[in-house]
Amino acid sequence: MKEGFNENSPLNSAEAAEGDAENRGENDYGDARTENIHESDAQNRTECGSSTNEAEKIAELERKLAELSDQYLRKAADFENFRKRIVKEKQDAIEFANQSLLLDLIAILDDFERAISVAGASAKTEADFDSFREGIVMIEKRLLSQLENKWGLKRYDSAGTPFDPERHEALFMEKSPDVSEPTVKEDFAKGYTLKDRVVRTAKVKVAMPETEIDIVDGGE
Repeated sequence: MKEGFNENSPLNSAEAAEGDAENRGENDYGDARTENIHESDAQNRTECGSSTNEAEKIAELERKLAELSDQYLRKAADFENFRKRIVKEKQDAIEFANQSLLLDLIAILDDFERAISVAGASAKTEADFDSFREGIVMIEKRLLSQLENKWGLKRYDSAGTPFDPERHEALFMEKSPDVSEPTVKEDFAKGYTLKDRVVRTAKVKVAMPETEIDIVDGGE
C-alpha cells in the first residue's frame, strides 16, 4: 500500500527550508539594494550641496576681490592727487619764499621814491638838502631795523676791531705804528650776519704792525 503525502516528511521540510532561505536571500538583496539607493541619493544630495556652497564661496570671493580692487584704485588716485599737490606746494614755497621780504622792501622803495621826488622839486637851498639827507637817513634806519628785527639780518661795523678772516675780506693793507696786531682801519662795505651766521664778509682796509709788514715784504 502506497503511503500518502506527508507534509511533515523530511523532504518537504528541506524544500521548505530551502525556499525560506531563498526568500530571505532575495529580501536581504532587496534591502541591500534599497540601502545602496538611499546612500547614493544621500551622496548625490551631499555633492550637490557641496557644489552649491563652493559656488557661493567663489561668488563671495569674487565680490570681495572687486571691492578691494575698487578701493585700491581709489586709494591710488587719492595718493597721486596728494603727491601732485605736495609737489606744487613745494614749488610754490620755493618760488615765493621771499615774498614777505620783498613786500617789506617795496614799502622802503616807496619811501625812497617819495624822498627823491620831494628833493627834485624843492631842493633849492642847503636847508632843503639837509632835510632831504635826514629823510634818506631815516629810511635807511627803518630798513635796517626791519631786516634785523623781522628777518634776523644784522649789519656789523668792523673799523677798529681786530682783523678776522671769518668776518673780514682785506682789500688793502698798510703798515701802522699804532697797532700791535692786524686791525681793521676802514670799512669799504659793511658785513652782514643772518641769525649770527656771517652771510657777507666786510670788505676792509687792514692796518698791520710794522714788524709783520716787514716780514711780509721780506717774504715777497
